[in-house]
Amino acid sequence: MSNASPAETLRFAKYEGLGNDFIVVDATAPDVFDASLARAGVVAAICDRHRGIGADGLLLAGVVRGVPFMRVLNADGSEPEMCGNGLRCVALHLARTGQLPESAQTLTFDTGAGPHGVTLHAVGESGVVEVEMRAPSLVPSAVPVHAQSALVDAPLEVDAHTLKVTAVSMGNPHVVTFDALSLAERLALGPRLERDARFPDGVNVGFAQMTGGDELTLHVFERGVGWTEACGTGACAAAVAAVETGRAERGRALRVTLPGGTLVVRVGAPGTPVHMTGPARHVFDGALALGPLTLAGAA
Repeated sequence: MSNASPAETLRFAKYEGLGNDFIVVDATAPDVFDASLARAGVVAAICDRHRGIGADGLLLAGVVRGVPFMRVLNADGSEPEMCGNGLRCVALHLARTGQLPESAQTLTFDTGAGPHGVTLHAVGESGVVEVEMRAPSLVPSAVPVHAQSALVDAPLEVDAHTLKVTAVSMGNPHVVTFDALSLAERLALGPRLERDARFPDGVNVGFAQMTGGDELTLHVFERGVGWTEACGTGACAAAVAAVETGRAERGRALRVTLPGGTLVVRVGAPGTPVHMTGPARHVFDGALALGPLTLAGAA
């Protein structure tokens, strides 16, 4: 796929995890997709739901010297460090297409946010996949966020609102609020916070509500994507925020319900990985001529 010519055809598989949908492309190396295509708008054209395939992002998947990898490109062409729902889909794709050892149920995947352990609990056209996420960090420089100390239910002035927020790194930046906000307020604050200058790399914005001791609901405005059916790292960040603010108990399985469905998240001891379990599903395979998209993107 590097230096795509107008005659090239993109062969892909479409997957979804809780409605968070992806175009998965087999690659021989993480950098096989020329970054100039993303800059030229070709990724956005591929992911366009009216004129392209339609997806929240494009995932490059493969195995190099026995180590599986995932690289993520958002629908707008930006490249996030990590995508939990995407990793579940990539793991299912590599397993169901025979690119992983049949005997291997637990493997380590390389990602833009470092190595992540993956356990396949079921493999078929649909599957259940557990991901060992990064150990979360609340350190401002790790998020990153411009703050003197960790933001944990801390006041954050945003336009006319004073929100209580918790800033969490899951290998990518998140800010979570449990404030009771109207739909109109969430719709306005999601894109506003994503671009807030206090988050120099942008931020994924989670609006959470506890619905029980071990249950919460979550809506995420995803950096580079917008409102999404589900966000795996966002679910983990919300669970971490719930534990750190005393709303949930550390070590218990938390059910995080997003518009697309429910993920099970377990937050362990400080400094240890968060575990996330959820479904992934193969939708269809296809091929797309890149020529018209490349020419349109370069125009």
